[in-house]
Amino acid sequence: MGLHEDIQRIGRQARGAADVLRSLSCAVRNEALRTIAERLRASGGTLKEANAEDLEAGRAKGLSSAMLDRLELTEERIDAMAAGLETVADLRDPVGDIVSQIVHPNGIRIAQIRQPLGVVGIIYESRPNVTADAAGLCLKSGNACILRGGSEAIHSNLAIAKVFIDGAVEAGAPEHAVQIIATTDRAAVGELLKLDAYVDVIVPRGGKSLIARIYDESRIPVVAHLDGICHTYVDGKADLDMAEAICVNAKLQRPGVCNAMETLLVHAAVAEAFLPRVAKALEAGGCELRGCDRTRAVVACKEATEADWSTEYLDKILSIKVVNSLEDAIAHINRYGSHHSDAIVTEAYGAAERFLDAVDSATVYVNASTRFTDGFEFGLGAEIGISTNKLHCRGPMALKELTTLKYVIRGSGQIRE
Repeated sequence: MGLHEDIQRIGRQARGAADVLRSLSCAVRNEALRTIAERLRASGGTLKEANAEDLEAGRAKGLSSAMLDRLELTEERIDAMAAGLETVADLRDPVGDIVSQIVHPNGIRIAQIRQPLGVVGIIYESRPNVTADAAGLCLKSGNACILRGGSEAIHSNLAIAKVFIDGAVEAGAPEHAVQIIATTDRAAVGELLKLDAYVDVIVPRGGKSLIARIYDESRIPVVAHLDGICHTYVDGKADLDMAEAICVNAKLQRPGVCNAMETLLVHAAVAEAFLPRVAKALEAGGCELRGCDRTRAVVACKEATEADWSTEYLDKILSIKVVNSLEDAIAHINRYGSHHSDAIVTEAYGAAERFLDAVDSATVYVNASTRFTDGFEFGLGAEIGISTNKLHCRGPMALKELTTLKYVIRGSGQIRE
């Protein structure tokens, strides 16, 4: 069977599974998630063996330490995957929720309810935990899913998917509720993007080139998880101890993820006091600094280029710019950012409220690290990605965002005059 026929088969199977899942009880879906969680923990050794193959290949390709960190499966991360599925199982099921309802003057009752999207295609890179997170959210919300992970994590993704699929079927889910495209052939992505007869939405998470390709080629609606060019702005009225702790965490706690800070903006009024101390802390953590001329007049670092302001490093590299005002910081973020996650550190209420109102991003923070942009941290159990779209959903995409709406009308013989 050729690639085209294989992907078509996967699409047909997913549509059939979606028809079954739509009516599958929440109890069965929850039991499936708990069974899968148990199997993931029991399969830790197998998963780490598969992951070791990917890590070895990644080192041979020269992947950065931050990218290898994204790729690595540790005992703790396997347990976190399992715990995430258990958390999702405990969450309230959005399917069937009545969003609104009215009684027409003629007596018919019109309700708007949530129902599954149907079949979700998920295209992602690097992080193998996405395999479990995405499949778990789809299963809980009554959606079938087709997974296509990046080639750098192929062995890890296949191993996780096998555990997931076996556990789901054991608990009573349809056989093809979760499917993974096993080939690393890039042409498979193109074939998946043509499955508009079977797939209802595509959710990509990855670099700019991947997202651009998907927008160009997809026949299916796309909910994009774009790059994370995240900013922290240290205001002239900031508590500098707090600002230092937040900046170090936002950049170095896990630099290879989309909610890590990539650009630091500092008000000119506190630049001389703040930059030397935060630079020392960041460099102690192995971070390379690239600054504007005003930054470099205060601390020794590389010169930042125009391209740096719109670069997602996903590594221990940070661009720094000194700005004259809150408005300058807002303008910079809205121009160069990716509308993902941006933060202000300030003790001034007015500045905080202005920032929250004016920064056009999916998540905006006051006095907290951007690293909290995460479905689990937001109480959503897990996430498929962080949507930077403005239609359908924005921010962490979890259970509610995997549903659509339909009208249900109940009458007693009414006819329209």
